[in-house]
Amino acid sequence: MRHNYKNNHLGRKKAHRGAMLSNMASSLIMHKRIFTTVPKAKALRQFVEPLITKSKEDTTHSRRVVFSVLKNKYAVTELFQTVSQKVGDRPGGYTRIIKTGYRLGDNAPMCFIELVDFDENMLKEVGPKKARTRRSRRKSSDKVAGAETRSAASDVKEEAKVEKTEKAKGKTAAKNTKEAKSENEGVKTEAVKEAKNEAPEVKTDAETSVEEAPQSEPVSSEEEKVEKEEKRSQAEADEDTKS
Repeated sequence: MRHNYKNNHLGRKKAHRGAMLSNMASSLIMHKRIFTTVPKAKALRQFVEPLITKSKEDTTHSRRVVFSVLKNKYAVTELFQTVSQKVGDRPGGYTRIIKTGYRLGDNAPMCFIELVDFDENMLKEVGPKKARTRRSRRKSSDKVAGAETRSAASDVKEEAKVEKTEKAKGKTAAKNTKEAKSENEGVKTEAVKEAKNEAPEVKTDAETSVEEAPQSEPVSSEEEKVEKEEKRSQAEADEDTKS
C-alpha cells in the first residue's frame, strides 16, 4: 500500500523510472519543450527544476552532480551555458505545463512541458500591470479623450490655415499674372503708337509714278466715237441722195 507516499511510481520500478526521467530531462533541456502525459510531466517538473537551480553555480562540483543525474554531457553543457544564463534572475518556477487534451488510443491526458524563459510568444504577451483605482481610470480616460479631441481640433485648424494660405497664394499669383499681362499690353500699345507717330509717310515708287503721270483720256475710245459719227453722217447723206 502507498501509505501517504507522495511520489508517483508511474507503473515502473525505481531504476526504470529514474532512467526515464533522466532521458526526459535531457530532452527538455536540449529542445526546450516536449509532449508527454500529465503525470509524467508533473514528475519531470519535480525532477528537473532542482537541476536547473544547481546550474546557476557554474562550478566543477555542480557540473559533476548534474552529470551524475543526466548522464549526457551535451545536455549538461547546454544547461550550464544557455539555460542557466536565461533563468539566472528567476527564483524557481522554470517550467510550464499546458494541457492539450486526451490521447485517441487510451484517452490519456496529454500536455506539453516547456521552459518558461524560452517561449518568446508568451513573453511578448505578458507585460507589467499597473494597479489603478476606478477614479484614476476615469480621470485618465477623460484626460486621454480630452487630449485626443484637442489634438483633432488643432489638426483641423492647422489644415484650415494651410488651405487659406494656399488659396491666398493662388489669388496673389493670379493677380500678379493679370497685372503683368496688362502692363505688357500697355507697353505694346504705347510702343505701336510711338512708332506710328515717329515714322514718316513714305510712298512707294508705284504710287509716286501714278501720281506724277498726267491723267490722259484713253485714245482708243475717242477714235471709236469719231468713226461711229462719220459712219452715221455718211449714212444720212446716202439717204438724202436717194430721196
